[in-house]
Amino acid sequence: MSAPAGVAPVPRTLGPVAQWFSDGWITTRRNLIKIRRVPDILVFTTLQPIMFVLLFSYVYAGSIDIPGSSYKEFIMAGIFAQTVVFGSTFSGSAIANDLRDGIIDRFRTLPMRPSAVLVGRTNGDLLINALSMVVMMATGLIVGWRVHSSPLEALAAVALLLGFAYALSWVMALLGMSVRSPEVINNVSFLVLFPLTFISNAFVPSENLPTPLRVFAELNPVSALVLAARTLFGNVPPHAPPGGSWTLQHPIPAVLIGMAVLLVVFVPLAIRRFGRITTR
Repeated sequence: MSAPAGVAPVPRTLGPVAQWFSDGWITTRRNLIKIRRVPDILVFTTLQPIMFVLLFSYVYAGSIDIPGSSYKEFIMAGIFAQTVVFGSTFSGSAIANDLRDGIIDRFRTLPMRPSAVLVGRTNGDLLINALSMVVMMATGLIVGWRVHSSPLEALAAVALLLGFAYALSWVMALLGMSVRSPEVINNVSFLVLFPLTFISNAFVPSENLPTPLRVFAELNPVSALVLAARTLFGNVPPHAPPGGSWTLQHPIPAVLIGMAVLLVVFVPLAIRRFGRITTR
């Protein structure tokens, strides 16, 4: 594969595995260079999490009571989860844009592994989500959020959030190759992810929801992700009632299992779909 400007070309004497990693890295660099040339992506990616942190910390903090804790500490894991989950949609919309603009047709002419395009796309979005996490955590510390666990547990919480978003980005990549326009995936992802994030324990305790919504929230994978992050950050309110589902009683294993299932199922499906698109 031809390297972007400023990236040294890699010799084709590499083995198949090394060549696959090389192609994946070059396509990742391509997406990062694109962000540098279109800074609007980076600006809005960092401004949105700041807006959510300030909005929920100051507008809703006085209206929602969390016994034994503060709403600022309760809400941060929910904001983290919401931001990285919605950040996973970048993969789908970007691939849909590349298909519409003919970028994928150019990749077809290069001596590269077809799956490297998807690897570079999802890796690029993972780095964007990581930057968003840094911005959100810094803003949260400024407004009064604190981590009450060890540094290793806090890093594990960040890794869990980013890992879940990375796994979900492969779902969105497959969706981006299955729609006819980028606008469609934006609408579809909003319709799916909006209820998943808001009908959960991200912003209010799930036990405070009406029974039908509480049942949905307790089975919602985003609820498990939020509770896992709260647990690792040490932000679970004292005397919080145990969850009514296995996923909320064991949130960390549940998230790890969910990540593994998403990757095992959707990585091959996305690669196969991309192969069909590039060979027709």
